[in-house]
Amino acid sequence: MNDDDIHEIPRATPDLQTELARRLQELVPEAIADSKVDVTKLTELLGDDAGSKAERFGLFWPGKRRALRAAQEPTTATLKPVKDQSKDWDTTKNVFIEGDNLEVLKILQKHYHGKIKMIYIDPPYNTGKDFIYPDNYKEGLQTYLEFTQQVDAGGNKLSTNSESEGRYHSNWLNMMYPRLKLARNLLTQDGVIFISIDDTELGNLRRLCDELFGEACFVGMFKWNKTSKAPTLSRLIRNKYEYVLTYSRGHTQRLRGTDSYNTAAPLLNSGNPRSTLLFRAGSLQCRFEDGTYAAGLYGEGDKGVELLDELVVRDRVNLNDARIEARFKWAQSTLDQRMDEGQEIFFKTAKLTTLYYSLNPTDGKFIAPADVISDAEVGVKRYDEAYVALRELFSGRTVFDYSKPVSLLKYLVRMVPEDDFVALDLFSGSATTAHAIMELNHEDGGNRRHIQVQLPEPTPGDSAARAEGFAHVAALARRRIELAGERISGTAPGEQHVLGQSAVDVGFRAYRLIDTNFSKWRVASDVEPDALEQRLLDLRESAEDTASPDDLLTELLLKQGHSLIEDVRDIDVAGLDMRSVGENLVLAYLNEHVKPTLDQLRAVADLGPVKIIILEDAFQGDDELKTNLAQICTANDIELWTA
Repeated sequence: MNDDDIHEIPRATPDLQTELARRLQELVPEAIADSKVDVTKLTELLGDDAGSKAERFGLFWPGKRRALRAAQEPTTATLKPVKDQSKDWDTTKNVFIEGDNLEVLKILQKHYHGKIKMIYIDPPYNTGKDFIYPDNYKEGLQTYLEFTQQVDAGGNKLSTNSESEGRYHSNWLNMMYPRLKLARNLLTQDGVIFISIDDTELGNLRRLCDELFGEACFVGMFKWNKTSKAPTLSRLIRNKYEYVLTYSRGHTQRLRGTDSYNTAAPLLNSGNPRSTLLFRAGSLQCRFEDGTYAAGLYGEGDKGVELLDELVVRDRVNLNDARIEARFKWAQSTLDQRMDEGQEIFFKTAKLTTLYYSLNPTDGKFIAPADVISDAEVGVKRYDEAYVALRELFSGRTVFDYSKPVSLLKYLVRMVPEDDFVALDLFSGSATTAHAIMELNHEDGGNRRHIQVQLPEPTPGDSAARAEGFAHVAALARRRIELAGERISGTAPGEQHVLGQSAVDVGFRAYRLIDTNFSKWRVASDVEPDALEQRLLDLRESAEDTASPDDLLTELLLKQGHSLIEDVRDIDVAGLDMRSVGENLVLAYLNEHVKPTLDQLRAVADLGPVKIIILEDAFQGDDELKTNLAQICTANDIELWTA
């Protein structure tokens, strides 16, 4: 048997330091010597592009090097599917993950690298209050497990980060740096990240993002009025605004403004001769000052549009096209071409009588969004109004104090010039981003999907949330998604939503961050190679007995680069209880206590999967059976993977 016939699933996520060296070897092989980067040679090759060690510009703080190492450190962690906390598991494309976002980001690198179009984060502001961060960066996963009391306490630090502490800003930057570094990897080349922040760390965050994303990738900084109440007088100035720093992965990303029509290109102009414009049925829409859209309101009600001339509905054949007689600037052929390109027609306001065409953001004519987010563009957007809206959603119960407004998140999501993409929120809080995306999809028929990540941060013992049964914020967030989904889809509380009856996906797959299900992989990263080898020899079984087949399969698929929304089915193959991924793309046998027969394994191979995954201990020491399976897979061009 050739060792190349069997592939072993890796125990941990890739070591990003090693991965960087591999990429450098592809670009500049002469800078790699003895499998190590020759920094002197690399500097020589860069020439004038290399910076001077003596004087260089940048953001430096105590602990930065260790924070970088925290991002690069591989993890053996995985995600456990929690179906009883999910909604519409079999049909949804949305995901909710309960766990530390640093470890989750490492897990997501394999599949979601370069696939996330939009990231939104609302991190803990540096207010001098408590926040969780690793004490010494030895084991990010260990810190999380201790925080959630899955193991004994120790190594996890819940610290009051007061301004009197010398590392006040450093502690916050050490928390943000590795997360932003890993988050950037997930963005598509035209992807964008929005980061909410107040003025305490605004300057440091801007410089940190300049370093990680590049100054050329700075898109802008939005300002929004966070409160309608008079600010407190404890500050030197009355602070009413918060900020949303925006960066792109590439240098050319542009955002779609709310006003997507071109004010320089009116279709109707009172100075031109009267003619007739013919529009296709349903192509005319009214866009009102509050940002809403409607059809069929021309001349009707308070929001009716006063046209220069009569609007009639007439089709050349079916009497079903909208015809408008008015003074116009364009030829009919030009208008037809615009509609053939999929562009819509809008009336600017209910009061003006000028007709405008809507722009495709890629046609070179573009109206960028303003850096100040106005009331007219967002509507309800302040903390106090968001508080009231969330309280109303929970039937009058005050379960969360400082949720971002749904309308603010909808405004940010709309800026992405597509409506079919994956959005990621790393500090989900009460899941405002999920709520906003569902509402927006309901309004415009979009197909945006979301991934939410939230630490199971305990709710205060004397809080209304705890009294309502929400032991931690992640549980509250899941319930908020359920309630918002019921309202959007029109289902009764607790009723199963069937995707297809509504165009909106209001479900989510719930996962929880845990340590690996495989005993032989549960080894600290700082164990010496000799000790690691002995540790592996001492471990007899592949998997924990408490782990379900779904738990094991999820971990194996993640480590192989599959997504969190794979279609997985239970199938019986010649008496073997198997898991099938996709259309038999992957077949997995995950019972290490029952050894399959050779005939059964032949039947599995006869189904023609791309991959077969089998637990190493399922062979129960039968090397001949393992060799025969490897030969069968090779003969049928099937990848054989063991764990």
